[in-house]
Amino acid sequence: MVKTLLFGFATVALTIVSAATGYDVKFFEPVTVNGTKLEPGQYRVELNGGTAMIKHGKTVTEVPVKVENAERKYSSNTVRLEGDRVSEIGIGGTHTKLVFDSGGVATK
Repeated sequence: MVKTLLFGFATVALTIVSAATGYDVKFFEPVTVNGTKLEPGQYRVELNGGTAMIKHGKTVTEVPVKVENAERKYSSNTVRLEGDRVSEIGIGGTHTKLVFDSGGVATK
């Protein structure tokens, strides 16, 4: 019984941690993230250290990212574009922004 209870708590804790490092973002037009073209649609962005994994269905694009603090709190997830290139993603409900490099080539 104790093992089952501990396993249940561990599962819940893991779920909470996963939710805290993953964010849903919608691209309304084709965009480029660190050299990789992404089609419009709903994506899941998950952080793993200095890497963002951008997931859409079975496709996963890994790109380097810097996590920074913004001056203001974002009311919702926001995407900042420079032309068609994603330069930042602001995380809703936080002061956190993900800053993407302008050069290089991502891995798929």
